Amino acid sequence: MEIILLAAMTADGFIARSSQDRSFDWTSKEDKRFYIQTIRSADAIVISSQSFKIIKKFPKDLTFAVYTRSPETFINHRPDVITAFPTNDMPIKLIERLKKMGKEKIVIAGGSSIFTMFLKSGLVTKIYLTIEPIFFGQGVNLYNSVIDKKLNLVSIKQLSSQTLLLEYNL
Repeated sequence: MEIILLAAMTADGFIARSSQDRSFDWTSKEDKRFYIQTIRSADAIVISSQSFKIIKKFPKDLTFAVYTRSPETFINHRPDVITAFPTNDMPIKLIERLKKMGKEKIVIAGGSSIFTMFLKSGLVTKIYLTIEPIFFGQGVNLYNSVIDKKLNLVSIKQLSSQTLLLEYNL
């Protein structure tokens, strides 16, 4: 099973200006292309309810596991395009559930609390981190608590003359 953490961040280390900020509003077209390609290649996407709410377009026929504190009030606002279900399970339990559903390639797509929870769980096998040439000065960090993990840099790819893609294995 492959569990990929997928994020874009500014050169000063932020994934957003605020919890309502969409990375698609400030990332390069090359990052957007890589993000969409990676999402489409996945069997399931794990995402926070806040991140799920601000998505404007969904690739057809994907399965989304949406973390929420209130699963009973969750609404899939695009049931005609995607399958989405609420969860507040611990990562290992969610991954077991997705595996039982036949999902083998899982993308963890945000936000900060979901990235933190999954990295701390030890389940993430790969990280794709796009670095964009922009500073926010303050904002939402990639992780929201102390994490002590060694990463193995697999590759550095220039998505454009200004944008880097870092690939790590854990």
